[in-house]
Amino acid sequence: MTGAVVNGKRLKLVGGLAVALTVIGGLGATGAAAAPGAPGPRYTAGSQGAGDAYFPYSGNGGYDVSHYDLDVTYTPPAAAPAPLEGRFEGVATIDLVATQDLDRFNLDLRGMEVSSLTVDGKPARAIAPPAPGAEVDGAAYWHVQDDEERIWELTVQPRPKIKKGQSVQLVVEYGGTTTRPLDIEEAPYGWWTTRDGAMVVSEPDGSMTWYPVSDHQTDKASYSFAITVPEGKVAVANGVQSKPEQTAGGWTTWYWDAPDQQASYLTTASVGDFELRPTYTSTSGVPIIDAVDTKITGNALTNTNASLGLQPQMIDFLESRFGPYPFNSYGSIVDNDSVGYALETQTRPVYSGSAGQGTVLHELAHQWFGNAVSPERWADIWLNEGWATYATWLWTEHRGGITAQQAYNNWYAPARTPAYWSFQIGDPGALGLFATQVYNRGAATLHALRVEVGDEAFFAGSRLWLERHNDSAGTAEDFQAVFEEVSGEDLDAFFQTWLYDQVKPPATWTLP
Repeated sequence: MTGAVVNGKRLKLVGGLAVALTVIGGLGATGAAAAPGAPGPRYTAGSQGAGDAYFPYSGNGGYDVSHYDLDVTYTPPAAAPAPLEGRFEGVATIDLVATQDLDRFNLDLRGMEVSSLTVDGKPARAIAPPAPGAEVDGAAYWHVQDDEERIWELTVQPRPKIKKGQSVQLVVEYGGTTTRPLDIEEAPYGWWTTRDGAMVVSEPDGSMTWYPVSDHQTDKASYSFAITVPEGKVAVANGVQSKPEQTAGGWTTWYWDAPDQQASYLTTASVGDFELRPTYTSTSGVPIIDAVDTKITGNALTNTNASLGLQPQMIDFLESRFGPYPFNSYGSIVDNDSVGYALETQTRPVYSGSAGQGTVLHELAHQWFGNAVSPERWADIWLNEGWATYATWLWTEHRGGITAQQAYNNWYAPARTPAYWSFQIGDPGALGLFATQVYNRGAATLHALRVEVGDEAFFAGSRLWLERHNDSAGTAEDFQAVFEEVSGEDLDAFFQTWLYDQVKPPATWTLP
């Protein structure tokens, strides 16, 4: 992801304060606890979160999603001065496998209303949220939407209950009015309504604003999309078009298929007045599909065209450093509207206003670092942003600009406040995910690691990290273990210094 300070991405320095969100106990609980020493119930409720300390209600437990099929009909707002609101109707078909014996389970859904729900074709009835611990008879679902506590939980009670290992298909019909949701930092995200369509950018937990989802990167899945919009509008999602768009009765349906494993926050279904340009390829054969808003003109268009034109060379360069491009396609969505940042939506990043060269390289690097391998917890976001920033240092050097070492020295040399150095990039807090240190000190951490272990071990470790955790997620501890393995060094002190110490690192890694 990127903002105004680094490569056009949003960078928010809010002091790195961790946010303690109140956990309301009992939502979705199933009866009283067993007496000490007695066996517990066989069927229990899946957890209401994936266990992330920063976002305790993001994601869910008790199951693993294998595929989302999203069938969406969207009407953009009318012309001004009509309210900036769209109309959204959706059918989400979700294939999942139980990882425990499930009495009930949860999905994340914010700002939408459910009209019907079935589990393996068996309908469930809508009820008001029951009291904590209350028994509920039969197949049912209920929806808690608590904006103040940031709890948006759709609870599903299937009947019969679901056995561990059992595959089930959930179909949810839902809809509502789209507006402009804000993340925990009050920045734009999710299904962001624009006058001509929507920009869909969801880091860290905004996908729940447009479909029911286990909204955490530890539950990756494949996706397919059918997006119906008024004739003349273009809808662009992840992956490739599974079949040509179809128009009838004043509406056009766009079909996209994303078969690779994908974190929910990386999904998009952006709608607008886009020119869907002819597909071209990288040297290694990666198809590149660009969608550029027809209202972008002048210098913004010139800059965008020049930057997008470098995408094949950028893929070649990053493949030479980190191995094959990890997905079935690439490309860009460039909207004339803005959310103030770009986002590395998988296979097809979204750019605000225009696409600059540094930002395009940054978002492309995320396809390896952040998308193919995601942070298992949001505290490790430096593994996303540090790598994408460091990749721009490497690209600049490759293009004849300053070297990565010079970029590091330029970052290290200036006088900075104690608050800058006291910020822990290994634990930035929910309000510090996009602080400038996460990007720049993250990149500096990687360069210092390269100096510490040497080029051979550094690039071997980078590839091993990607191979070992591909289509999955990893932690800073996992990352350290990989580099200790390839280097033979004990790196405890190194990572303590760079991720957690609240002072300026020593000048050990500043070289001529």
